[in-house]
Amino acid sequence: MALPPKYAGQKLFAAAATVQQAHHTLELYLDYVCPFSAKLFNTFYTSVRPVVVEKYKSKLQVIFRQQIQPWHPSSTLTHEAAAAVLKVAPEKFWDFSAALFKHQKDFFDENVVNETRNKTYGRLAKIAGSIGVDESEVLSLLVISDKPGPGGILNTGNGVTNDIKFMTKVNRVVGVHVTPTVFFDGAEEKAISSSFTAAQWEEWLLENVI
Repeated sequence: MALPPKYAGQKLFAAAATVQQAHHTLELYLDYVCPFSAKLFNTFYTSVRPVVVEKYKSKLQVIFRQQIQPWHPSSTLTHEAAAAVLKVAPEKFWDFSAALFKHQKDFFDENVVNETRNKTYGRLAKIAGSIGVDESEVLSLLVISDKPGPGGILNTGNGVTNDIKFMTKVNRVVGVHVTPTVFFDGAEEKAISSSFTAAQWEEWLLENVI
């Protein structure tokens, strides 16, 4: 599925001209508060990404698809933070995702239940700041006002609400539910799971990216 230019940061090679005509597309549907998503991402990011860069950059495009899991309320907040990073510093999206997965337990249900939404946003913005993204810009896109909008309007959302709506709509079109889910060239690739080792990834790449 195509990716709008404003979300280009979700592509692993967003700025690389050499992949404009990539033969294959790998889409990783991941949730920031899903332990299995973290496991898949960490293996891919630390061990597989260097192999893709070295051997498959001209043949394969990789896209991080943000998949909110609403039974964990903080899932939406974490994905909003990533959407804010996409606006402020799209080239930092993958680095931010790595940092957020590293701290994902800080945003599990039990660790957010007693804090306000804006306080959670503040902690997420600090993670963005830790990898060189302007923390104040990210926070300004996230915070929710406690005052009515013009004309007394309520439920106005924040600076990334429309982005989250779009991402959710796109994911619903292909019917993704569980995380992680992997698509390869538009079809679900059920062979890939969170338990995939670096060696299994390399074997899969060798067999499929031709």
